[in-house]
Amino acid sequence: MADNARAKRLADLIREVVAQKLQRGIKDPRLGSHVTITDTRVTGDLREATVFYTVYGDEEERKAAAAGLESAKGILRSEVGRAAGVKFTPTLTFVADALPDTARTIEDLLDKARQSDQKVRDAATGASYAGGADPYRKPADDTDTDGDAAE
Repeated sequence: MADNARAKRLADLIREVVAQKLQRGIKDPRLGSHVTITDTRVTGDLREATVFYTVYGDEEERKAAAAGLESAKGILRSEVGRAAGVKFTPTLTFVADALPDTARTIEDLLDKARQSDQKVRDAATGASYAGGADPYRKPADDTDTDGDAAE
């Protein structure tokens, strides 16, 4: 089993090699300039690599890019093996990164929270306190209505 530093270095190398090859070496029109490699993870034994990618576009372009990456997997693995110089070139698995969808969901939730906060601020504007500005009792308030001190 390899150490974590070696796996990290190999993952970084795989990410760079795959990104450069997609940008310059693959002529597949499905893999145009709208595919971005976001992260790469390598197992501890350096046998399998998971490459995370995002696609700028609609659902149809995402499916086309996934098919293009699957068809270019052999070429990309050859390039990784040539650049890495390891005994066994890891198999590549391409996974669509959920980060943009998660970020979009978080942004939507934050917008809803901002709108809700604005509604509360609007409702509070010009409002007055229900029981007065200071809701706490003071020592002078401890007397009954007939003048006797409260016990």
